Amino acid sequence: MPITVTITNASGSRYRGKTEMTDIVKGALKGHKVTLARVDIILLNDRDIRRLNKKYLQHDYATDVITFPIDDEPLFGEIYISLDTARRQAHEEGVGVVNELCRLAVHGALHLLGHDDTTDEQRRAMQKLENRYLSRL
Repeated sequence: MPITVTITNASGSRYRGKTEMTDIVKGALKGHKVTLARVDIILLNDRDIRRLNKKYLQHDYATDVITFPIDDEPLFGEIYISLDTARRQAHEEGVGVVNELCRLAVHGALHLLGHDDTTDEQRRAMQKLENRYLSRL
């Protein structure tokens, strides 16, 4: 199994950026020397990601991205992205929606690779990696 990235749109809305999200996640995995992996990206709306966030993380609010690692060898995981939140954040940051979706996808991939963002230092390190992979698009 090579690196496989699938995207499922369960948000109820149309979107652009499928190829870009797939490419950036593959690039992040290859950049971390991963050769065998399966990553499923699922696009949701705010209501559905809020349900996931509450059920699995005990946070009763919509969030932008939630990552669920499933297996380490080979790497397998799911990345849930709120299309509603991605659109809002893109507008707030003055970037395109495709750019924001790619940022969230690579952020989720970095979590699958073991990166964390609970401290300011970890957050800065992840943002640096996100920016490196985004610059390759």
